[in-house]
Amino acid sequence: AASSLSNGVKVNAKARETLSEIDKKLKLINKPAVKSIKSEDGDIIDCVDIYKQPAFDYPALKNHTIQLRPSFNIPSGKLDRRNESFRPVAVQTWQKSGSCPNGTVPIRRIRRQDLLTAASLEQFGRKFPEISYAANKTDAKHSKFVSLNSKTVNLDRLAAVLLTVGYNYIGAQANINVWCPNVESTEDYTTAQIWLKGGPGDNFESVESGWMINPKLYGDKLPRFFAYWTRDAYKSTGCFDLTCTGFVQTGTQIALGASISPWSSTAGPQYYIPIAMSRDPQTGNWWLMYGDAVIGYWPGALFDYLKQSAIFVEWGGQVYSPNVKKTPHTKTAMGSGSFASSLYGSACYIDHIRIIDYSLQLKYPQWVGTWADEEDCYDAYNLIQGYTVEPVFFFGGPGQNPHCM
Repeated sequence: AASSLSNGVKVNAKARETLSEIDKKLKLINKPAVKSIKSEDGDIIDCVDIYKQPAFDYPALKNHTIQLRPSFNIPSGKLDRRNESFRPVAVQTWQKSGSCPNGTVPIRRIRRQDLLTAASLEQFGRKFPEISYAANKTDAKHSKFVSLNSKTVNLDRLAAVLLTVGYNYIGAQANINVWCPNVESTEDYTTAQIWLKGGPGDNFESVESGWMINPKLYGDKLPRFFAYWTRDAYKSTGCFDLTCTGFVQTGTQIALGASISPWSSTAGPQYYIPIAMSRDPQTGNWWLMYGDAVIGYWPGALFDYLKQSAIFVEWGGQVYSPNVKKTPHTKTAMGSGSFASSLYGSACYIDHIRIIDYSLQLKYPQWVGTWADEEDCYDAYNLIQGYTVEPVFFFGGPGQNPHCM
């Protein structure tokens, strides 16, 4: 029999146990705040003492000495400012309502209903492991993982990316155009992001960041700034933002998982977020930056391969859905929802693409290729207009359409 309402949620005897587990998990994730900021998008941002943040609950970080700033100047390739007025940087909505004092870090508060909608408490804030099948020779030949892993093809997520493969990438950055594309189901999510990967294809390590619309995780369909890590190809480690332990936040300006605005519109103003990830040569920690704002780092202790360098960098988008590679196909869009061929002002772009190698110089990658898992649904196009003009990568699509059923 159902018991009384608990915070507006109807519970029965069996669910009561889950609610107490949920409250225990909330206590673990949400640390006591020095100050709380209510944002107009519904979020609450807690300013948490930098030494009391969730990262230090991670067993390998129990005696971790926090690195307050990078030991080197992260190279930042400044854009040609002539077009800056037409391409403003998108900002985080909560910043209009206040700021966090020095010595604290801004952390988006997780609510009870966020955990109630999760597939399970263990799965909250995590990508599902990739569902794939053994590829035949034709699939393997066309796999973007051909140099890392030619054995599997994904069944539950689709990407459209620009990629480069090498041996010693210790950083990557880009400006990512921000849109608010359609996400059809609460089971789906769509991203525009950068991935840095190391290790074998079936058990890779990865650090990732960009913007994402993920109704199941965030409870709405707003584009939000996110970060992700894994040390075993999403099988059992890592998570989005600060939903598990691991990422160490040091900056006061940017909150992981917070919504960003404004976003771009067709033939209207184009907004972007400048994202950079770089490995600290002294400590092996991977730093994350949003423009000039240092956000924090993934400790080198989380990784084996990435402790040294990444061998694979991707820029682009991903749609996760139980309804890809099948009919009817999901209508969840990638990028702006327009195909790459519609170009600037209509398609989502990533520009100012750079890698950093051991020379610590920012460079456009020596070799790049484009890849789209299902190009009738979401496609990729790298626009190169001679040597004097910066290449621009376009990607995206509407999902289901007459050619993608």
